[in-house]
Amino acid sequence: MPAAAAAEEPFCADRPQPARHADVAIIGAGAAGLFAAAWVGRQARGQGRPLSIVALDGARKLGAKILVAGGGRCNVTHWRVAETDFAGSTSPAIRKVLARFTVDDTVAFFKAAGVELKREDTGKLFPVTDSARTVLDALIREATRAGTELVHPARVTALARDAAGFLLTTSAGPIRAVRVILCSGGRSLPKSGSDGGGHSLASALGHSLTQPIVPSLVPLLLPPGHWITELSGLTLPAEIVLTSATGRRLTSCTGSTLCTHFGLSGPAVLDISRHWLVARDRAQTTGAPPVKLAINWLPGRPTDEVERLLLEPRGRAVTSILREHLPDRLARRLCELAGAPSAGDLPREARRRLVGLLTAGPLEIAGDRGFTIAEATAGGVPLSEVRLDTMESRVCPGLHFAGEVLDVDGRIGGFNFQWAWASGFLAGTAAAAASHTPTSVAGG
Repeated sequence: MPAAAAAEEPFCADRPQPARHADVAIIGAGAAGLFAAAWVGRQARGQGRPLSIVALDGARKLGAKILVAGGGRCNVTHWRVAETDFAGSTSPAIRKVLARFTVDDTVAFFKAAGVELKREDTGKLFPVTDSARTVLDALIREATRAGTELVHPARVTALARDAAGFLLTTSAGPIRAVRVILCSGGRSLPKSGSDGGGHSLASALGHSLTQPIVPSLVPLLLPPGHWITELSGLTLPAEIVLTSATGRRLTSCTGSTLCTHFGLSGPAVLDISRHWLVARDRAQTTGAPPVKLAINWLPGRPTDEVERLLLEPRGRAVTSILREHLPDRLARRLCELAGAPSAGDLPREARRRLVGLLTAGPLEIAGDRGFTIAEATAGGVPLSEVRLDTMESRVCPGLHFAGEVLDVDGRIGGFNFQWAWASGFLAGTAAAAASHTPTSVAGG
């Protein structure tokens, strides 16, 4: 459509621009920002009073995170989403937001926008085209149909509030807005534009940020030469367990695990990463003993069952027993580490060591691959500083939030997108409903 094509043209930022006015300015035109923009326009038109809406993004091309999600297919959501799929702010707060825009609502929105979704065995919902471009094009189309002007590249360098509303200082010139929706993302994939700038803008307006702020859904590094790196390319189900220094189980994640040349990746590792990083940083800050990670190569099997597995049948090489349950390379390496003989009965001490390696093998994590690789951010603006029915700031009236800039991050599988849709819907509809009363942002 001509409107969508025009929206893709970058705004010229090479010459000074006169100050412009917008009823609603949206900072960040990623998943949450485009979704919020669509709902600002829909809500306003439904009330018979169209608004001027501008969405700004620092990237030359929009939607980088959308296009790489799900291996380029974009897992739009998950068929079953609950507050327990998220971390960060409190579960009741997350549940309240998710309840206002459900998975069924997401499916209906995209169907109306021309994007049919399909459910796969993992529970993830993808576009039937298997192309993330389908999703991005639909979001841009719906935002522009709703009357949004997409301005990019246009980085917002400062955000100030006064009696008239907000003044945005941008690389495309100053903008005056009655209300602002901050959808700038966290710090993951900074090349996409989400480099933490939104956190700085929120802080400048009086908001706090949770500590620590760390990568989420990020691969973990093992020390150079670690034996697991020798198994690069091996994928299998495993359970990754986080424990306190005393061995108390804190949390665990089970799923596909990938051995790589640098360490570990795959869904189970990505899901546990934020928990390990947050716990590690907090322990370092407080001087508490460090937390630990361990891997269970036989998830779902109790320790006593694994021990019985190794006891029977007698006289059979332990490697041949393990090869029935694990890849050959892994089975052989674990036996070597445990000092298990290649033939004959398994001595008691070797069996004890092997059971330990199989069910609770210690992982010496050296670090993570950082925000440049991470799919999400753990930490941000706490939900306690936001009115959950409108996503409006309790600190700075007239400012709304949506998406990853908040202290909410989900596990892998489309959950972070569902958070973007739900929070974007609430922020967009609320900003539209309130934007006709400029005095509402002038109070303390």
